Amino acid sequence: MADDKQGREEQADRKEERQRGREVEETRTRSDEKEPMRADPGEELGDLDEALKSHDYPATTNELVEAYGDYELETQGGKRSLEDVLSATDDQVYDTADDVRRRVLGLIGR
Repeated sequence: MADDKQGREEQADRKEERQRGREVEETRTRSDEKEPMRADPGEELGDLDEALKSHDYPATTNELVEAYGDYELETQGGKRSLEDVLSATDDQVYDTADDVRRRVLGLIGR
């Protein structure tokens, strides 16, 4: 290839095309990756987090399901109700909202 203006422009164009190709390939490769956890665990539970903070503790699993069982949670497998998530556990006693939050996040895989 001649070292002239047209040759340099063609070389630059090919470089840009290769870069776009690498970006497309990286996007395809990363499409199966799970999204990272959010920094604030309260974000994970949305409105339920605020409700749990205002609840009186200690509280049992059954009490929490009765009060908040209809809350929808975003899980890796899709949306599930709090009742559905906690149904996998025995009736436990939680001393704080943080205890409940940790248990729920553990059950939904976050």
